[in-house]
Amino acid sequence: MELVVKSVNPETVKTATVVVAVGEGRKLGASASRLDEQSGGAISAVLKRGDLAGKIGQSLLLHNLPNLKAERVLLVGVGKDQELGDRPLRKIVAAILNTLKSLGGSDAVLALDDVQVKGRDSYGKTRLLAETLLDGQYSFDRFKSQKAEPHALKKITLLTIKAAQAEVERAVTHAQAIAGGMAFTRDLGNLPPNICHPTFLGEQAKELGKAYKSLKVEVLDEKKIKELGMGSFYAVGQGSEQPPRLIVMQYNGGKKSEKPFALVGKGITFDTGGISLKPGAGMDEMKYDMGGAASVFGTLRAVLELKLPINLVCILACAENMPSGKAARPGDIVTTMSGQTVEILNTDAEGRLVLCDALTYAERFKPQAVVDIATLTGACIVALGSHTSGLLGNNDELIGQLLSAGVQADDRAWQLPLFDEYQEQLDSPFADIANIGGPKAGTITAACFLSRFAKNFNWAHLDIAGTAWTSGGKDKGATGRPVPLLTQYLIDRANA
Repeated sequence: MELVVKSVNPETVKTATVVVAVGEGRKLGASASRLDEQSGGAISAVLKRGDLAGKIGQSLLLHNLPNLKAERVLLVGVGKDQELGDRPLRKIVAAILNTLKSLGGSDAVLALDDVQVKGRDSYGKTRLLAETLLDGQYSFDRFKSQKAEPHALKKITLLTIKAAQAEVERAVTHAQAIAGGMAFTRDLGNLPPNICHPTFLGEQAKELGKAYKSLKVEVLDEKKIKELGMGSFYAVGQGSEQPPRLIVMQYNGGKKSEKPFALVGKGITFDTGGISLKPGAGMDEMKYDMGGAASVFGTLRAVLELKLPINLVCILACAENMPSGKAARPGDIVTTMSGQTVEILNTDAEGRLVLCDALTYAERFKPQAVVDIATLTGACIVALGSHTSGLLGNNDELIGQLLSAGVQADDRAWQLPLFDEYQEQLDSPFADIANIGGPKAGTITAACFLSRFAKNFNWAHLDIAGTAWTSGGKDKGATGRPVPLLTQYLIDRANA
């Protein structure tokens, strides 16, 4: 869907549908008032009949109003508050999009510049609105024999004032890149695991490298992983017929002298739990255990589209965790690339085993900061539910940057503690460290494990177990998070 920006009066626009805001108490927004005046009070007359209360997300479609060039006028309720929050705005935009998709028109005009959103300027409001519109277009029917009928809506024009047009256009550009990255992430997550395996992800990286000449791609195979001494990473994939892959993608958009930022993604393309086998119910959703790697793919694509002036290295640790006669066992001890030894007490705590070697590998790039992203612990869902990602790390400035980016992008994270006391839960009588720390504070002890391999750089860990996908029912599917947060973080670094 095409998004364009214009600074014209809504009553002069020729379109299939123009959308304007109405507050509770039949309070017309500025654009709605202009249309009402031009149409000789036609909108006020309808509202006086009580057909629209103006509550958030309510809508009323009017046809053939006099003296207007628009074929239809869609009134949308924006509530009684002078300023909306982010979530109400998303609800309003989703309601608008659902109505527009049900109509026959190929275009629409949104005259919502007068709607105010708490804490957001023209750029921030428009980007949130545009991302919601674009993400709302997403569908995944690749494997259905009967595809959904495409709707007629092809273009939406956003109206703004002349003074704000540059900022609104910048917001749309950013939103398009982020939504494109989210769609890429969602596609990878929604693919079935018999197609989306480590080798496939390596091929996707190479295709990305062909499409963007500024990207250097290297895919390390099983033999190279062993040669590097990544005993922990290798142990996770050794039970599968699908060989593991370490994917390294480098984008150099900044100066050669500038140290890169690094994103490290967990790419477990299917997680049975290994020998510590998971229960069967809902195991199909373990195809989403590569959500961290998928979000790095999506973020990188957004960065490439925006041509951000930064250097970025993306490292994806991809494996399939399967039970077999070759699989790692509880009680096995492996040697990581860092030289530290790990006693594997539970083979279902495999994400940290691939990430620890990927974090060590990241050291060679001398990064400014490293953020790892992983669907790591069910404990994070217990702690934060499905709305907020968990955030831990060893550098307060980096943590603050990510928290701020999450607020700006409406893709929030919440910091959990990483106190030394929790480290003791990982003590092992036989190795340097155990891979689980018992039932208490599971998200924190998982991050404690990773922190042992991140001592030489500024590091943060995003646990997206609750936010990377929606479980169960007809709405099951990848969300594309935390692509908005990560992209905003990198936009901020580029501006800095």
